[in-house]
Amino acid sequence: MKQLRAAFGGQARLSGGMVAIEGDHLLREALRSGMVFKTVFISERLELPRWIPYGVEVLRLADDVFRSVVETQSPRGLAALIVPPVREFSEVLGDGSAKALVLIACGLQDPGNLGTLVRSAEAFGATGVLTAPGTVNAWNQKALRASVGSIFRVAVAGATLDEIAGLRARGVRLLAAVGAEEHGVVAAQDTDFTGACAVMIGHEGQGLGPEWMEIADAQVMIPCPGKVESLNAAVAGSLLLYEASRQRSSQ
Repeated sequence: MKQLRAAFGGQARLSGGMVAIEGDHLLREALRSGMVFKTVFISERLELPRWIPYGVEVLRLADDVFRSVVETQSPRGLAALIVPPVREFSEVLGDGSAKALVLIACGLQDPGNLGTLVRSAEAFGATGVLTAPGTVNAWNQKALRASVGSIFRVAVAGATLDEIAGLRARGVRLLAAVGAEEHGVVAAQDTDFTGACAVMIGHEGQGLGPEWMEIADAQVMIPCPGKVESLNAAVAGSLLLYEASRQRSSQ
């Protein structure tokens, strides 16, 4: 119980490194993706689903106790502690860097945005996601739910500025997503995404800092005929990943 509460609260040390997930859909997605279940928690009002693996520890909780532990306001009565996968930096490049398509979150603070980008990364065939220092944890509860299970399958790893800059030596172009149409900025549809590349998405309010702009090989924007100042970070990143997917599928 203490581990589950700590995991929902993002307290890695107290949870023993476990991640908490809640709801039938996320548990099924985790199981389908090969995640290891440590313990399943179920409200006393529910029957244990037949798809729960045999041999997994199951703890039945009184309904009010279950509600006091989980994070959502309307709990569905089913939760689990799982062992999160440990992803290496190299996994994000896929089988090799020649066709790598990477999404880099540079200081994203909204877990919903990060989770949505992880989902889009899977949808549009990205090889992985890198999270730079200052970015919210990809296993944050809101990020996890926003990914709708993609976090279990997409390679997501942390990376330093130097490690990200080092991608250029591996033949990966670093593309900085910007909102303003200035000199030297290229529209997404005119940018070549067919080779190995990494799309950098900056902080929701401040965008990419100068340290990221300095290492970028090109600046990319999404033309908007409507009168908006900028796009949401998750929307912008998703559209750029879609454009990359579109170009690669037509090769």
